Amino acid sequence: MPSFPRHTLSKSTMEENIENAETIIAKWNPDSSAHTKFSSLFQQSRRESKEFLKSVDDLRRAMNFLVSENSTSDKLILAQKLMQIAMKRLQKEFDRILSANRDKLCPESVSQLSNSYDEEEAELEKVDESITEVERVSALAMADLKAIADCMISSGYGKECVEIYKMIRKGIVDEGLYLLGIKHYKSSQIHKMNWEVLEHMTKTWQNAVKIAVKTLFPGEKVFCDRVFSASKTIRECCFVDLTREGAMNLFTFPELVSKYKKSPERIFRLMELHETISKLWPEIESIFSFESTSGIKLQALSSMHKLGHSVFIILTDFKSSIQKDSSKILVTGGGIHPLTESTMTYIRSLAEYSRVLSDIVADYPSPKNSPFLESSSIDGSKPASFVHLAWLILVLLCKLDRKAQLYKDVALSYLFLANNLQFIVEKVRKSPLKELLGEEWISRHTKKVKLYSLGYELQAWNKVFISLPEKCSSAMSAEEFRDCLRRFNAAFEEAYVKQTSWIVTDRKLRDALKLSIERKLVPAYREFYEAHLGDLSGEKNLEVLVTIGPDDLGNYLSHLFHGARVLG
Repeated sequence: MPSFPRHTLSKSTMEENIENAETIIAKWNPDSSAHTKFSSLFQQSRRESKEFLKSVDDLRRAMNFLVSENSTSDKLILAQKLMQIAMKRLQKEFDRILSANRDKLCPESVSQLSNSYDEEEAELEKVDESITEVERVSALAMADLKAIADCMISSGYGKECVEIYKMIRKGIVDEGLYLLGIKHYKSSQIHKMNWEVLEHMTKTWQNAVKIAVKTLFPGEKVFCDRVFSASKTIRECCFVDLTREGAMNLFTFPELVSKYKKSPERIFRLMELHETISKLWPEIESIFSFESTSGIKLQALSSMHKLGHSVFIILTDFKSSIQKDSSKILVTGGGIHPLTESTMTYIRSLAEYSRVLSDIVADYPSPKNSPFLESSSIDGSKPASFVHLAWLILVLLCKLDRKAQLYKDVALSYLFLANNLQFIVEKVRKSPLKELLGEEWISRHTKKVKLYSLGYELQAWNKVFISLPEKCSSAMSAEEFRDCLRRFNAAFEEAYVKQTSWIVTDRKLRDALKLSIERKLVPAYREFYEAHLGDLSGEKNLEVLVTIGPDDLGNYLSHLFHGARVLG
């Protein structure tokens, strides 16, 4: 039996592969006939599409063999020509599948596809009630794209495949970001904007970045990973080229906003932007994990840093604005100062952002180490936001101490301090500040309210208290009683008339002050009055001398602290 050389058998096999490939490749030559020019191989016959891809693999192996055997053979020239035709067809099919399935291969559907969709086509075509028609079509398209990419990459046409992919998918990514409201802005454009317009844009950005980071970018990454599973380098290159420009625009926007003209009310929007990036950071770090995407991560971090710095600057400026407040306004009746109201409203709002505020100010020197704060007994274990908000309140209290000195009446200055500190304590008690500052802070400042109240009481009513004898001696003469009664009437009227224009806005504090005065004054006056009134039983014009009875005192006191004169 004759023996044939092994290489001869291989050569004949390779030449047979070329002939077989020529049959199907020539049939689907995009330039040969109108039918194949406008038809889709993968859409028309899935069986034939698999045969086409197999023939290309056989053709590639034949070409590799012939190059090593005879690089000038006619069969090799034919094979090269057939390969060019096949690649042209596959480029066309790749483009067609990507274009025809733009809506179905959206990031939302791609990111939800399970890994099982990379299985054999027969498995994909099974009827599965657990997936939708869109998901089934998407999975089949994905499988076809992957098969074409694998074939083109292994045949040395990876560059052509990637160019088609990037051209179509980048348009989808850019369009997706545009529809989410993401555009490229320059710093000069942002600075010229009206704040209301920019604020609306930041809200749009917050919604957009969540969708981009949770759906758009992950979807594109999954798509790249599956279509170009044959090459890690190509997967990375494609994803980076598709997303770099859009992602940089996306994460640059907050930094541009952070440079906008600063004012206290804008701090909240800056903190929201900072918190949004912070919450998304694990996903950002995971999605852009390539070294080639480090610039995107750095931009996101830069925006967070710039936002945090702007927040700290606004806080510092706000503290300075309290300290520099030079208004000489005397609030009528010692009521709540406008600075107290505006400052506490602002601090209460800051407390609602306690977590993100703590993250931000933790990177900056804490005021807790300054001598200015030593008197406030701030616990070093408290979160950074506590320290800064307690610091702002202390700055306000120091400013109120100075404003209290503007009142000529010492009693009214004490009432002013009691009013304003009580207002502050109640704002803390009825807001997130309570949990942040704690019961110890509230208790400590409530005691200060009582001290201010006592100071007011002693200054405002001491003259009335001392006008009555310490003990009502029966030895007091009628004349001494008259003199004592006159002193009491004069002292009470002077104190009362002056105070009827004073105000206490907090009901609990108002009732506590009235009760304290009443308990000290009414029993003592009643005892004095009842012990000696009988000595004046024959007195003419007694009603002129006795203008205030014990029962009248309670009525008079009940009208105090409403800011209206009621004496008659």
